[in-house]
Amino acid sequence: MLNPTVARVTEAIRDRSRETRAAYLARMAAAAPGPHRGSLSCSNLAHVTAACGSHEKTALSRGDGPHIGIVTAYNDMLSAHQPFESFPALIRAAARAAGGSAQVAGGVPAMCDGVTQGQTGMELSLFSRDVIALAASVALSHNAFDAALFLGVCDKIVPGLVIAAATFGHLPAVFVPAGPMTSGLPNADKAKVRQRFAAGEIGRAELLEAEMRSYHGPGTCTFYGTANSNQMLMEFMGLHLPGTSFVNPGTPLRDALTRAATARALAITALGDAFTPVSAVLDEKAFVNGLVGLHATGGSTNLVLHLIAMARAAGVLITWDDMAALSTVTPLMARVYPNGLADVNHFHAAGGLGFMIGELLGAGLLHEDVCTVAGPGLALYTQEPILDGAGGVTWRAGARKSLNTDILRPVAEPFQPTGGLVLLQGPLGNAVIKTSAVKPEHRVVEAPARVFHDQDSLKAAFKSGALDRDVVCVVRFQGPQANGMPELHALTPSLGVVLDKGYKVALVTDGRMSGASGKVPAAIHLSPEAADGGPIARVRDGDVIRLDAEAGQLDILVDAAEFAARAPEQPDLSVNEHGLGRELFGLFRRRVSRAEAGAAVVV
Repeated sequence: MLNPTVARVTEAIRDRSRETRAAYLARMAAAAPGPHRGSLSCSNLAHVTAACGSHEKTALSRGDGPHIGIVTAYNDMLSAHQPFESFPALIRAAARAAGGSAQVAGGVPAMCDGVTQGQTGMELSLFSRDVIALAASVALSHNAFDAALFLGVCDKIVPGLVIAAATFGHLPAVFVPAGPMTSGLPNADKAKVRQRFAAGEIGRAELLEAEMRSYHGPGTCTFYGTANSNQMLMEFMGLHLPGTSFVNPGTPLRDALTRAATARALAITALGDAFTPVSAVLDEKAFVNGLVGLHATGGSTNLVLHLIAMARAAGVLITWDDMAALSTVTPLMARVYPNGLADVNHFHAAGGLGFMIGELLGAGLLHEDVCTVAGPGLALYTQEPILDGAGGVTWRAGARKSLNTDILRPVAEPFQPTGGLVLLQGPLGNAVIKTSAVKPEHRVVEAPARVFHDQDSLKAAFKSGALDRDVVCVVRFQGPQANGMPELHALTPSLGVVLDKGYKVALVTDGRMSGASGKVPAAIHLSPEAADGGPIARVRDGDVIRLDAEAGQLDILVDAAEFAARAPEQPDLSVNEHGLGRELFGLFRRRVSRAEAGAAVVV
């Protein structure tokens, strides 16, 4: 039976979304079923086929075979996306063998948050999600395709592609991952090296050597950050084929899965008898399943923003309150760095997503009766893929028990009884905190505030020793309106050093933290932000702040009347308006919604 809280939250989302979802589905129904190129003129179609091979020219001219549009986020600077270079040729060949055809419809930008972390370019990171959605929509606007394959993995890229897929929800869409790189330097060792560098104990050469041993080859970074949380989400929501998320790139199984995704995309077009438009997949139940998966795995805080924006694109309205309610009944089943010492390769080997989905289904914490790209029912995602001996892939029953309970545990014996994300509320506004990586003894912090308006000021205070005390670091004017809401993960090593010295330390910010962040309690995404008149703009040095992740409270222990009477700080933010492309994103900063609404521009 379905858990009562899961049922109640789902029904609340359905009621709240009744009008927006109905309007969305009406738009999808109004879009004529394929083949869509049948509406193109001869001149239009000639342009589509001009550069095609003879097989594709013939198939597209006849108009009776399904045609796939490939939307790719390939570039060879992102290790996670470098493997996509070879995917289009593989997909075209697989489509031809299955009686269809495929073309690269377009590319979307894909920036690496690992490169921009702590840098000015990070101020474009969150907005890149909306740019990706727009670029993918341009690609599909040619209206020549019967289905789409989306090639993307990393932080803003999958959410942007999902927004575009939902917008073109009359088409089937299959998401195709590239897989994680093989394991490198253990995550615990990497974290220690970073903290030793922050403390001045080692030099840059030692730090660079450790980083290059960690990020060493093609594939997704192996910690459980936003990129791998995205891959989890695609399975829990039925947009991947089962068991595909964490198969390493450059392997026979990875290639076989890409061919299988192509064949499945062709099979579920309107030309066949298994028509599965993505609008049927992305419903209220799918988003609830995704939220449960996020809690059960201790996933990235970035998804708290992205899921709201993705759902809105499908006419589904979810809130932080929904997320908080589901967290109370979802057990934390995984310990993957930064929530533990293992990486995603170890997690996959221990039983992975198939084991988790089976356990959560058995406990009534997931909706089984959903539509997926693999077919009806989430139970399909308890299976794992294997090579069939003829270059193809087949599926068998996945793990029914964890092979390493230090990494992955059953529902009945979780690492903690509730999920890894908590909603914080109080006189400063609403924020979220990722508790799965924070030790219980650090989840309640009451200390004087030290206020900063940028990351560099905090780093300078750390280096001077000014933070060697119990402290709540308030970093404000880091929200989407102020400067695009950059991740502040570069602060983690410094604050981690203060924590390890035995002091109580926490971070309160209207900015973001990386999916890799943990250890230091951080109240993030504070809404409303300082630039939007949020109360955080009235905090002063020395104000006592209490962050209580157990009770879900974020309080400032200042007389309420005095606090309300204060004039908010109004620093000069013009420095955020220029350099490294920031001048092109002024419209985004002016139009972006609050964090609670997904920090979105296009939905």
